[in-house]
Amino acid sequence: MADKSSTLGVRQMARWLWGQLTSMRTALVLLFLLAAAAIPGSLVPQSSQSSIKVSDFVKAHPVLDKVYRPLGMYHVYTSVWFSAIYLLLFISLVGCIVPRLVTQVKALRREPPRVPSRLDRLPGHLAVEVEAGTGTEDVKTEEAEGHRAGEGSGDVVGEIDDRARAWLKANRYRVVSDPDGSLRAERGRHRETGNLVFHVFLVVLLIAIAWNTLWGYKGSAVVVEGQGFSNNITQFDEFHAGAAVNTDRLQPFSIILKSFVARFETGPVQHGAAREFTGKVAVTTDKGTRNSSLTVNRPITIGSTKVNLLGHGYAATVKVTDGNGRVAYSGPVIFVPQDGNFTSSGVIKVPDSRPQRLAFQGYFLPTATVGRAGPVSIFPDAYNPQLYLNAWAGAPAEETGTPQNVYVLDTTGLTRIKDGSKPVSFALSPGQGYKLPGGRGSIEFTGWQRWAKLQVSSAPGLPLAFGSLMIAVAGLCVSLFTRPRRLWLRVTCGEAGRLSIEVGGLDRADSRAGLDDDVAELVEAARGELVSAGQPGTGATVSPTTSEEDS
Repeated sequence: MADKSSTLGVRQMARWLWGQLTSMRTALVLLFLLAAAAIPGSLVPQSSQSSIKVSDFVKAHPVLDKVYRPLGMYHVYTSVWFSAIYLLLFISLVGCIVPRLVTQVKALRREPPRVPSRLDRLPGHLAVEVEAGTGTEDVKTEEAEGHRAGEGSGDVVGEIDDRARAWLKANRYRVVSDPDGSLRAERGRHRETGNLVFHVFLVVLLIAIAWNTLWGYKGSAVVVEGQGFSNNITQFDEFHAGAAVNTDRLQPFSIILKSFVARFETGPVQHGAAREFTGKVAVTTDKGTRNSSLTVNRPITIGSTKVNLLGHGYAATVKVTDGNGRVAYSGPVIFVPQDGNFTSSGVIKVPDSRPQRLAFQGYFLPTATVGRAGPVSIFPDAYNPQLYLNAWAGAPAEETGTPQNVYVLDTTGLTRIKDGSKPVSFALSPGQGYKLPGGRGSIEFTGWQRWAKLQVSSAPGLPLAFGSLMIAVAGLCVSLFTRPRRLWLRVTCGEAGRLSIEVGGLDRADSRAGLDDDVAELVEAARGELVSAGQPGTGATVSPTTSEEDS
C-alpha cells in the first residue's frame, strides 16, 4: 500500500508547479522555445504578410497544406501554441522577478556585513605592523595577535581610519565604521539591480509587443500619380489588424500623390543604379492640407500612424474599346517590376466589354530593345517605353464576389485571340493602337505614369518596445561589468606599542581579478605610504586561501 505521507495534495502540487514555472531554468527553456517557435513564421508564408503568397503555397503544396492549416502555420504569431508559450514566458518571468526584487530592495538597505573574526581566511588578506609613534614598520606575515589599540594609540588609529575611509570612498565603496575602529566597505551592490532591470524590462518588452499585436495594424496600397488614398479599410490592397483594432475608427487622413520622381545613374559607373525616389504628396487631415515629400526610410507621421514608401513602378495608360464600339476601360494599369531594369509584367482586365469580355497580358518595358531572347528593358528609366501584349477573349462571366489577384490573369473561360491560326501578339509605343481581329474591339497605349506603393501602419507599442529594449541592454551591461566586492579593515595593538593593520577582501562574483591589488592599496593608503608597482608593502603577505562564509 502506498505511503500516504509521500503523496502531494492539491495545494502542495500547485506550489510545486508554481515553483517549477517561476524558476530561471524554466524561463530560459521557454525563451528558447519562443525563439524556435518563431522559425516557421519565416519559412512558411504568413497570411498577415501576403494572402496571395499563402494561396500560391497552398496550390503548390496541397499535401503540406493539410498539415500546416490545422497547426496554424499560416498565422504562426497569433496561433494558440505560440500565444501559450508567450504567456507562459511572461508568467515565468514575473514570478521569478518579484521575489528577487523584494530581496534586492532589502539588500540595498542593508549595511555591509560585520568584520569577520578571521580575516586571514578570506581570499584576499594582508597584515602589516607599524610603529605607533614613528610610523616605521615591522612587517608581520602571520595572524596579528594582541589586544585592541589603547588610548595612547587612539590618534594614530583615527588617522589610519581616516586615510582608509578616504581611499575607499575614492574607489566608490560604501563605508561603515564600527565603534572599535574597524571599517567595513562594499561596492558593486547594483550588479543584481542591473540583472533585475534587464529582466523587468524584458517583461515590459513582451507587454509592448503584445500591445502592438492587439492594437496595431498594417496595410499597403498602390497609388498612381494624380490619384489619392484615404485611410479607410476599403482603400487598402492588403490590410492586417490586431484583434483589438476598430477598423471603423482608423486615423482619419487622405494622401494625394501629386508626382513621383525617380532618377537613375546614367554614367558608366554603376549604370542604372538608383539615385533618388521622391514622391510629392498632399496630406489632408482634420487640421487642413499640407504638402510633404515621401522618400525611402523617411515616413510621413500622422498622429500615431506612419506612411512609408515601399516601392514604385510604372503604370501603362490604355483605352480599350469593345466590339460594340463603346469605351469599356480607360485609365492606368499597374505593371509590377520583375528585374532591376524594371521589366514589368501586368494584366489588363476588361470584364465589362461586350459582346465578349477582353483581357490582355504582357510586359511594360521602360527602355525597350529586342535581343536574342526577345524584348527586354535595358535601363530602368522610361527612355523608350513599349507595351508588349497578347489578347484573350471569352463569354461574359458572372460576378461571384470572390477576390482575384489583379496582377495575374485567370484564363478560365478565356481563349487566345488569333489572327487566322496565329495567336495575336503585338507591341505598342505611346500613342499607338491595335485593332483586334474579328471586330472584337481595339486597344490604345495612350501613355504611362509612375506609381508608388505605400505602407500605412500604426504601432502604438513601438516607442515602449524600443525604450524598454534600450533600458534592458543598459541593465545587462551593468550586470555584466559590475564586480561586487567587500573589504574589511581592522587595527589592533601588537607588542611594544606596535599597531597591526589587517585587511581582508572578498569578491562576490566568480572572478577575483584585482582583489589582491585593492587589498594591498588599501593597506598602503591606511599606512600613509606610496606603493611601488607590484610591491604591496615590505614583508606584506597576501593570503591565497579559499573563501568561506562571513563569520
